[in-house]
Amino acid sequence: MTATTPTAALARSFEPAAIERRWYPVWESRGYFAAGLDPNKPAFSIQLPPPNVTGILHMGHAFNQTIMDALTRYHRMRGFNTLWLPGTDHAGIATQIVVERQLEQRGVSRRQMKREEFIAKVWEWKRYSGDAILQQMRRLGDSVDWNRTYFTMDDKLSHVVIETFVRLYEQGLIYRGTRLVNWDPKLQTAVSDLEVTNEEEEGTLWEIRYPGIDGGPGVIVATTRPETMLGDVAVAVNPADERYRALVGTRLRLPLAEREIPVIADEYVDREFGTGAVKITPAHDTNDYAIGQRHGLKPISIFTLTATINDNAPAKYRGRDRYVARKAVLDDLRAAGLLVSEKPHRMMVPRCERTGEAIEPMLSDQWYVAMSKPAPAGTMHPGKSLAQVALEVVERGEVRIFPDQWKTVYRQWLQNIQDWCISRQLWWGHQIPAWYDEAGNVYVARSEAEAQAKAGPGRKLMRDPDVLDTWYSSALVPFSTLGWPAVENAPPGPEKTAYDLYLPSTVLVTGYEIIFFWVARMIVMTTHFTGRVPFRDVYIHGMVRDHEGRKMSKSEGNTIDPVDLLDGIGLDALIEKSTNGLRRPENAPKVAARVRREFPDGMPAYGADALRFTMASYATLGRNINFDTKRCEGYRNFCNKLWNATAYVLMNAEGKDVDLPSPASAGEGPGVRAGAAPVELSFVDRWIVGELQRLEAEVERGFAEYRLDNVANAIYAFAWNEYCDWYIELTKVQLREGNEAQQRGTRRTLVRVLEALLRLAHPVIPFITEELWQRVSVLAGKRAAAAETSVMIQPYPRSEPAKIDPAADREAAQLKRLIDAVRNLRGEMNLSPAQKVPLAASGPRAQLDAFAPYVAALARLSEVKRVDDLAAAARASAAPVAVVDDYKLMLAIEVDVNAERERLGKEIARLEGEIRKAEGKLGNASFVERAPAAVVMQERERLASFGATLAKVREQFARLPPA
Repeated sequence: MTATTPTAALARSFEPAAIERRWYPVWESRGYFAAGLDPNKPAFSIQLPPPNVTGILHMGHAFNQTIMDALTRYHRMRGFNTLWLPGTDHAGIATQIVVERQLEQRGVSRRQMKREEFIAKVWEWKRYSGDAILQQMRRLGDSVDWNRTYFTMDDKLSHVVIETFVRLYEQGLIYRGTRLVNWDPKLQTAVSDLEVTNEEEEGTLWEIRYPGIDGGPGVIVATTRPETMLGDVAVAVNPADERYRALVGTRLRLPLAEREIPVIADEYVDREFGTGAVKITPAHDTNDYAIGQRHGLKPISIFTLTATINDNAPAKYRGRDRYVARKAVLDDLRAAGLLVSEKPHRMMVPRCERTGEAIEPMLSDQWYVAMSKPAPAGTMHPGKSLAQVALEVVERGEVRIFPDQWKTVYRQWLQNIQDWCISRQLWWGHQIPAWYDEAGNVYVARSEAEAQAKAGPGRKLMRDPDVLDTWYSSALVPFSTLGWPAVENAPPGPEKTAYDLYLPSTVLVTGYEIIFFWVARMIVMTTHFTGRVPFRDVYIHGMVRDHEGRKMSKSEGNTIDPVDLLDGIGLDALIEKSTNGLRRPENAPKVAARVRREFPDGMPAYGADALRFTMASYATLGRNINFDTKRCEGYRNFCNKLWNATAYVLMNAEGKDVDLPSPASAGEGPGVRAGAAPVELSFVDRWIVGELQRLEAEVERGFAEYRLDNVANAIYAFAWNEYCDWYIELTKVQLREGNEAQQRGTRRTLVRVLEALLRLAHPVIPFITEELWQRVSVLAGKRAAAAETSVMIQPYPRSEPAKIDPAADREAAQLKRLIDAVRNLRGEMNLSPAQKVPLAASGPRAQLDAFAPYVAALARLSEVKRVDDLAAAARASAAPVAVVDDYKLMLAIEVDVNAERERLGKEIARLEGEIRKAEGKLGNASFVERAPAAVVMQERERLASFGATLAKVREQFARLPPA
């Protein structure tokens, strides 16, 4: 391409909203996101952790979806078959709560409705909320295969849920039993550990005397829940506790209940807590349940499912709410003289994350998956338990966990695993495929007709009303979304090809908080039913917190809506959002003040690319992210920088000879003719080509190691520092002063390196790179002006180390040191950036002549004068001298020694004052202890900076000749 035809001018500034609206529909309509099905190509695939259909995406979604999309786009450009499989989760408990609250606002209770009517309302909500979530994913730029979008309660996936349940039951690996579960009395359902948060709260520790049956003093126990004593079956002490050794085996009178209970010895008891003696209530405490199992103690449940006292307790307390009963119990203990003491006590209270209700450990009939029982003959792994197989595939490296520390956590959990409670007392979800006859016999079947056939004619059946834990269906998605079980025996075709290409998937990207609830269970289910692992790698990332490291929570008013970061939001609307849903409404003024302080003009619009770049830069394996919008601002500035750099390249290359007749890799050797005219590449051109090769290698390594932070930081450093701040500025000299061959080489290098850079950055910042690549690719000979294509389907740049020119690297490094030295001299002499002054320099003649035009331009010099005796000139002018390698440099200006002495003296005094102030702050223990860590760190950095500057100024002062 010896001459290019100018197209419409590039917009003056980067406006992300318009670009995002333009390109995403194009990508989607052209089918670029569709899964590849070429069996001759390698495959890369990711399962999207399906977001719940309970509202909108949050910052955690924005973070892990940025990682997933970058990996997917990268491998697509590498020529892999790619599949990023999207879906949404029905989120049983969370979704049911949302819909119940909506109904309550209209004065309707779920319990006034038929089950079918309520479920229909939930489906209405799903259609609304689910579509909103998918649209937000588009806003982020997610390149998922929308044609394969699933919902965990779709008919196809529901069929797999039923099939796996029946098979596990028939294999003896699902059973119904009575065990202790987390019970939410408000929802009246069991909840998973993930839905329980332990909150530290102010409570009370009561000490109660349990008299001996012989009238003796008995034992004093300590408890934070005195109402549960009505269900006590023993008092436990540590067997090594000398205070109680003689009492072990004796019996006590349980106050208020008038039952006898034994004193037992168990090593679980902490001798230092309270009195060293604890009450044992197996029906209402997890640890007590385990002690009861060890000692053969029969649990006594004293609560109904709504946490009122049941008929197993004395009549006086029956029907009372647990907290009302607590007060009555304490009153009666006082009256009996058995309440020894009560003390304030900080304690952890388990609460349901969804309702805020205190969890009640409750004995309940539930369905369980047997995790430690050997699988029977005829299964994929006969004789091995589900947990054992899941452990072995990780130990053998069939599934790798990054970072490695989480492998230990995974191992410990599986080695100590309990059977999985999979039933929930809800209406929304997959109803358990079990039917009961009037005698209580259970029939597990794929349909009611099959259950009736098993029961025999004439028996009336009723289906189990419970639904399955949401995590059960989520655990199946690695294979349920790819056509299992039908696909296993299907003839060759697209579905079979997709199943074989994409199971196992390449990597799962997820947070550490669901390693057990989802990651481990996917491994369990997939290995058991398919004999394959669900994925090869597990990328564990941290939690996105606010900039002070606090968990983001609506109840704390510190959440950020990713869409607000994309589009911006006014101050009033932001305050309203932040104060809506606070756990303590009285904190609203405090939250509003924080918002005003951090966003006095509201939150600006950063755009999807800036948000994605920010998230990628935070993606250090396993670490929590303290999200700061200032990082977004910085990456928005990066996008502007890239935009302006492209404008410069287009201005200097469009309509001009760039010597690019056909697609070629960036940067050939000096003097090579790619077209009809001669081309000469300077050492600066050859240096930037070498830097590009290093960048390409570093980016490839970052993707291979799942270090998206390294990818983002490498692209940023190259684009901002090397290409924009150095190379572009140096090309201005070459385009102004070089001959035709040199100018042609510079234009070609500008275009080729920028085009490669846009392809490199595309997986992280897809929108701006597409917009700019469409312009630059025509110049670079990558596409015809009228051709419909996209940067996202171009080959990803690969490093060619042979193009690194060590000699050019050395010259460029030396040139940069010289320019930096002159800039430092200007700073030391407090020169205005607009003031051009001459430079006197000595050093190797030929090299100095070659460097002079660059130094003059980038250091804002009027000229570069070569002198033989710079030392004498320096003595005469009193100007500072910089030494760089074999070069000596001095700004050739007259210095008023007296004025300079006065100026430097004032600067020394100012810096000493700043140092005293900073030392005073840091020497104040109250400041260091109470100020935010970031503020203290900033003050320490200021002190170090003042000290370094003071040393330099004193050195300048010392070099001045005497008055």
